[in-house]
Amino acid sequence: MAFKIIVCAKQVPDTNEIKINPETGTLIRDGVPSILNNDDANALEEALRIKDKYDDVKVTVVSMGPPQATDMLFECVAMGADDAILISDRAVGGSDTWATSNAVVAGIQKYVKDYGDYDLIFAGRQAIDGDTAQVGPQIAEKLDIPQVTYVQEFEMDDARKNITVKRKMEDGYELIKIQTPCMLTAIKELNEPRYMNMKGIFAENKDIKVWNADDINVDRTLVGLKASPTNVFRSFTPKPKGKGITVKGDSNKELATNLLIGLKGKHII
Repeated sequence: MAFKIIVCAKQVPDTNEIKINPETGTLIRDGVPSILNNDDANALEEALRIKDKYDDVKVTVVSMGPPQATDMLFECVAMGADDAILISDRAVGGSDTWATSNAVVAGIQKYVKDYGDYDLIFAGRQAIDGDTAQVGPQIAEKLDIPQVTYVQEFEMDDARKNITVKRKMEDGYELIKIQTPCMLTAIKELNEPRYMNMKGIFAENKDIKVWNADDINVDRTLVGLKASPTNVFRSFTPKPKGKGITVKGDSNKELATNLLIGLKGKHII
């Protein structure tokens, strides 16, 4: 019996290239390259490391997006995933995090029906085009499985039932023990994602399945723009900060004196 890992991934616009229309306040996506979401790459890498260690591991990447997201999924397969599934349908277009998780959960439930139960689900902490960190936890809640977010270290025993993770906190970390099946969301500190390999790039058995809303049998009142309770009021580019002030001095005492003089001049003290 294979040990099945599902990795939830998303194709996102490269935020280094993203711009906002100053008149409409919406993202300008034309001509902007799309990439595999950064944290999702860490999630996939950890799944592939488990696959490297054991011979009976199968890694399936699940995504939701437009048809061109298959390019990102081909990249995941070229990195080492066994296959991939894209949920793509106008009915799920415009979904916020709540509606997105409904669609992905329906896709995972179809996966279970077709291929049997999964043992572990990985996802990235958050997507760089939304930064909500909500979809992974929502999937876990709706599948009724335990979850740990912000995973920065991962260990699993050879029985592949008991997992120990280090969860990053603002002021330290937590060590948490959890049993499979479960959901883990990854952060960049977890690992260094690998590159695509030539064998994966030229493999002839790349298996990318595309499922629509009917395939996953999702309730259409729970997905799409109309089913999304989140409304984006406005998107904008923050104004650049003004030039800073440099305090000069030949000694620490002189630096401190000049700093105090400057603060008093601005009536801060």
